[in-house]
Order: sequence, then structure tokens, then C-alpha cells
Amino acid sequence: MQSLSPISSRIWDMKYRLKDAAGTPVDKSVDDTWRRVADALAGPEADRPAAAESFYRALADFRFLPAGRILAGAGSGRDVTLFNCFVMGAIPDAMDGIFEHLKEAALTMQQGGGIGYDFSTLRPKGAPVHGVGSDASGPISFMDVWDAMCRTIMSAGYRRGAMMATLRCDHPDIEDFTDAKQQPGRLRMFNLSILVSDAFMQAVKSDASWDLVFGGTTYRTLAARDLWDRIMRSTYAFAEPGVIFIDRINYFNNLGYIESIQATNPCGEQPLPPYGACLLGSINLARLVEKPFTPQAAIDLSALGDLTATAVRMLDNAIDISRFPLPAQQREARDKRRIGLGVTGLADALIMCRARYGSRAAIALTEGWLQVVVNSAYRASAALAAEKGAFPLFDKQRYLKAPFVAGLDKKTRARIAQHGVRNALLTSIAPTGTISILADNASSGIEPVFSFRHTRNVLMPDGSRKAEPVTDFAYALFRRQHGEECELPDYFVDAMQLSPADHLVMQAAAQKYIDSSISKTINCPEDISFESFADIYRQAYELGCKGCTTYRPNAVTGAVLEAPAPKEPPQPAASSDSQEAGSIVYMTQPLGRPEELPGKTYKIRWPETDHAFYITINDVIREGRRRPFEIFINSKNMEHYSWTVALTRMISAVFRRGGDVSFVVEELKAVFDPRGGQWMGGHYVPSLLAAIGEVIERHMVDIGFLPTAEARRETAMAASGQNGGEDQAATALSAARKQCPKCGAAGLVRQEGCDLCLDCGYSKCS
Repeated sequence: MQSLSPISSRIWDMKYRLKDAAGTPVDKSVDDTWRRVADALAGPEADRPAAAESFYRALADFRFLPAGRILAGAGSGRDVTLFNCFVMGAIPDAMDGIFEHLKEAALTMQQGGGIGYDFSTLRPKGAPVHGVGSDASGPISFMDVWDAMCRTIMSAGYRRGAMMATLRCDHPDIEDFTDAKQQPGRLRMFNLSILVSDAFMQAVKSDASWDLVFGGTTYRTLAARDLWDRIMRSTYAFAEPGVIFIDRINYFNNLGYIESIQATNPCGEQPLPPYGACLLGSINLARLVEKPFTPQAAIDLSALGDLTATAVRMLDNAIDISRFPLPAQQREARDKRRIGLGVTGLADALIMCRARYGSRAAIALTEGWLQVVVNSAYRASAALAAEKGAFPLFDKQRYLKAPFVAGLDKKTRARIAQHGVRNALLTSIAPTGTISILADNASSGIEPVFSFRHTRNVLMPDGSRKAEPVTDFAYALFRRQHGEECELPDYFVDAMQLSPADHLVMQAAAQKYIDSSISKTINCPEDISFESFADIYRQAYELGCKGCTTYRPNAVTGAVLEAPAPKEPPQPAASSDSQEAGSIVYMTQPLGRPEELPGKTYKIRWPETDHAFYITINDVIREGRRRPFEIFINSKNMEHYSWTVALTRMISAVFRRGGDVSFVVEELKAVFDPRGGQWMGGHYVPSLLAAIGEVIERHMVDIGFLPTAEARRETAMAASGQNGGEDQAATALSAARKQCPKCGAAGLVRQEGCDLCLDCGYSKCS
């Protein structure tokens, strides 16, 4: 039976240990988890017991780590998907199609999938909508709708969903997209990336003009360098948007002959076509190093190849036993049988082999290991094709001409030519997040070690957070062998000690052997100059990377991981765990309900309804703090019955999960009624839902869960340095303007008994 460190044990118990409906553990030990997963993945095999034993040996000692969806879901009997990555269908530029795709997104996230969407198909803001006599609100406004949905849907009970939004660099709304997340709190459920074409990079290089085009119409022309500079400055200050080199992705796609890619999964390691799906797994290189820290330290390449072959078989079987949220996703997955086999623990393995991350020795080791992985994976897939058949859309002539396949070794290409290949694409490097912590805190993916010792904040069921000390796997092993007093050799480097160039060369080296893509964050010091920062993206393009994501500490995104003090200085937060809920691990158990709860009922009269609404909010006491627990919305007006019941259940479910639930207020207050809002209590309320949001906010303030509005204003003014009278006046003017129901701008004022929008001219008198 394997022993786990305290934090690894906690991660296993919270996220991957199978429990029954009452919360009683079914998996008594991590060995039980391995056995459950191995037996489930062996289901499609003719000799199931032998396959299950082989799969168990691969899982034991954390040598192969299937992604979290597989660990939590395989063999559980639950209606969840084993796939981590989805790209949804192309969004049609029509209202009914847009909201049909919103529904598909919700269904996918409900089963546990992270999703990617390309919003380039939606017409820009201000474009005419023929037939209804209005103007389009643009793709960013619909992203707000997706963001609100994602805040509400709890993915399969484990964590909030994750989303990626992409937009082409020539879309007329690209500047708004670039600036979208500069507003604190907006689009927090999205990662944003711009689809950058080769033509745009050439235009930047040659200082040419750049057309912003939609539907064959050129809306505007600007200097390519100006747009590039805007993208870079946003990323420099706010860590987003990222950049995806989309032409390179399509050029190297093995399936370029039958599909076009315009989006990726939330972390970017899986570029996928519409309704594309991919599951993930990682070989833990840190567990394969023999004679660590000695001159003879090495990975047995033959053993690495054998483990790779077993992992391919396990992931291929996962395709057949997985459920799918949508039939289109199932067809896509089984027609192409994509898998995303990668590595984790790379930085630890390099340390154990005495190679400094980013050095020539580290690059050579990385390329050698990944070359074995990719050729072993394709050979294993060819062997599976001989046994079970190639993927249904395999076309030998066109497949073998794909640039990536042409770069495989001769033996591998010969096997594919003879038998075909079972899986169209096989390799990907993902951010392994809590999976790496489960494996005794191995370094994540191909990221460097964040810190050899640091603190990780874990969210508990009652909403409190517990600081857990975490020690890196290679560091702990070195200390066990050499003692606490031994000075660390120079190959022990963490993220703070590395330059952006160290990160970049490692990503570029790995990309040569990865047919999909890589999730990699280039951590930058806060004091890096803008010119040096912007050059990282240019170098990423020149070095052959498929995308680039950086992180520079900033006030908007903040930091969750904390390096210890005072022995080590503070370090920039590694954002490779961003899809593990910002490095906070969410507990799955909701707060229990006591027999009696304190509460209060509020009355709302909305001018356009005949009957009042009664809002009852009950609270629960946790560690001396009163917090909202459930809500009931009642009215005699049956017109609103279905949505009030739905809202009651949804908000109550959010409250019972614990943590900071104040976002519910902001989401409701941001909803505006296209028919127009109402003036209530001397201020404009854009919708009935916003009025309900104000009631919840007032209740949270009354019970001490939220500070007063005055305290919040003082905090915001202090943070932004608003001390002068002119700034305060500007703030007051901005606050007086409400959201216009026609154009959505914060330009609505009350003049002479009428609502007047200063942006678009909309007016309504009452």
C-alpha cells in the first residue's frame, strides 16, 4: 500500500477517492483507486484480468498519471465524461443558434468537461442585424453570458468549469477582446487567446497596415504594430490575452486534410476542431530516474518506451468506456480517437539527472526523452491498429504526408504504413495541477519547479482556507539522501531563478516532439521591461512554438501560491495550475443544513408586475461567522414561476458550496432587461433580477458577510489613489450612469422624468 504525504492524501480524498452518495469512502486506499481505474480501463480487452494487472503496474508508484477526469470517473458508475478537453461547435451568427450553443456548453460542463470556443464567427459590435432593425452587441457581450453560465454550473460536483475564448486577429472587435479582462472581475471563468496568423506576424515585422474584416467587409484599417503593441501591453499588465499561432497549428495538424482548427481547450494544450474531444494522461518522468543525483543518473529508455505503450493502450480504451455530453462529441472522438499523452515531473527529473533547467544539457535530455515517448506512442498506436483497426477517418497517403508524421523515425513510419494508426494524434503536454501534487508534489508538466518549499491554500467545506506546506519531490528526495544541512547544488533552480529565455527554449525543445500543443507559462519578473517582455512572443514565434502564455505579477490576477518567508523571497505565482480553480482546491461536499436557521424575508414590488415578490434568505453560522445558506423567491405571479424556482435552486446550491459567494450579487446586478429597467428608491435598477441581486447584497451587508458600500468605495478609492476632487467627481458621474438596455453601455441617466442614454440616444419616459 502506498503512503502519501498529508497534502497528497488530502488531494486524493477530496478529488479522486470514490465515495458513495452518503460520502462514505468506497476506495479504502490509493491502491484501491489504482485497481478501480485499471479494471475499468481494461474493460474493452479480450483478456481483462491480464490487462488490468498491466495497467495497475503502470499506475503504481505514480509512474503513469491519467488525468483527473479518468481517476475520479473511471469505474465509478457515474454519468460523467473521462475527457478533459472539448472545443464546442462553431457558433452561428444568429440568436437562436447562439443560445443553443450556450445550452451545449452547459451540458458539457455539467459532466465535467472544460471547453473552448471561437467567437470569431459572431458579427462585430454595431453591425446591423437585418430583419429586426437593431445593431449587434458583438462577441464580447455574449462572452459575458457564457461567463455567467460557467459561474453557475458546477462541473460534475468537483470544480467550477474552465473555458477558453479565442478571437481572430483580424476581427473588428479584436481591440475590445484584447482589453476585456482589464476590468477586475470580468470574464474570470475564461482564458483568452488571440488567433494570430502568419500574415499578421509578417505585417508586424514589416510595419504594414492591417485590415479588420468580417463577412467580406473591411470595417477598419490600422497599423499591425499598433495592434501588436496593444496586445503585448495588455498581457504585460494583466497576464492576458495569450497568443495562439493558428496557421502553424493547422499546418502541423495530422488531420489537416479533413478538419480546420480555430480554438483550443482551456489551457491550450489541445487545439481541436468543432466538437473535438481529447483525454489526457502524463508519464511521470520523476519516478523513472535511476541513481538520482549521481553522475550515472539516467532514465532507462527501454522502460520509458514500454510504459508509453501501456499508457497509449489505457487512453485508447478510455475513449470506448467514456460517456459524452453530446452525440457530436462522441462521433468526433471515436472517428479520430485523439489522445493527449504527455509528461510531468520533467523539472524534477532534470534536477535528479543534475541538469539545470534551460541549459544545453537539459534541452538534450528533454529532447531525448520526448523522442522516445513520441516514437513509442506512434508504434504502439500502429500495433493497436493492427489488432483493433485504424481510426475510421484514416487515409494512409495523406496521413503519411502530414509534416509531423513525416518527421517520425523510419521504423515508426514503416509501422504506420503497414498497419495504419489507431489514434490520429497522440501527444500533448498539459498542466498537471493537483495530479502532480497527488504524486508527492512532482513538478507540473514541463514547468520548472515553482518553489522547493511553499504554501498552498486549500478551500475547506465550510468556506475557510487551510494553508498546507508543500515540498517538491526532487528536493525532498535530495534531503533524505544528503541531510538538511547539505548545500543545494547549482542545478537546483526554481521559477524565480530562471530567465524567460530558459522557459522559452524548453518549450520550443519539447514542441518538436508534440503533435498537439503544450500548456506552458513563461514566468516573468515584475520588473521586466516592456520591450524585453514583448520580445518573448516574437521569439516564441521564431522558435516554432504553437502559442505563448506569460505571467507577470499584477494587481488584477494576484497570487495564490506563497513562498515561505523569511528564508526565501516572495515569488511570482505559477499560473500553470489555472485550470485547477486558480490553485485553490475545491472540496466537493456541500455545507450541511442544521434543523433551524436564522433568516429574513424581503418584499420587492416591481412596477410591471401585479404581485409582489418575497425574498427569504436563511443563514448558517460557521466558525462564528454568519453566511447565506439558502434563498426562496415567492410570488403569486405564475408568469415567473419557472424561473424563480430555477433561480432559488441554483443560488441555494451555490451558497451551500461555501467559499466567497458574493459574485452572485454582481452577476444578478449586471442583468439588464432589454425592455428597460425601473427607478426604485432613487436609483436605476436595470431588471427584476438586478433588484433581487440588490436584496441579496443588502442582506449580506446586514449580516456582516460583505462590507458596507461606503467601506467598499473607500477601499476602491484608496487602491486607485483617488484623493482629488476631480477624480471623486468623475467617479460620482460614472456611478450615476447606468446600463443602457439598447446598447449596453454605462451611459443611462435620468433627466426630466426620462431615461436617456448618452451613448446611443435611447430614451424612455415614464
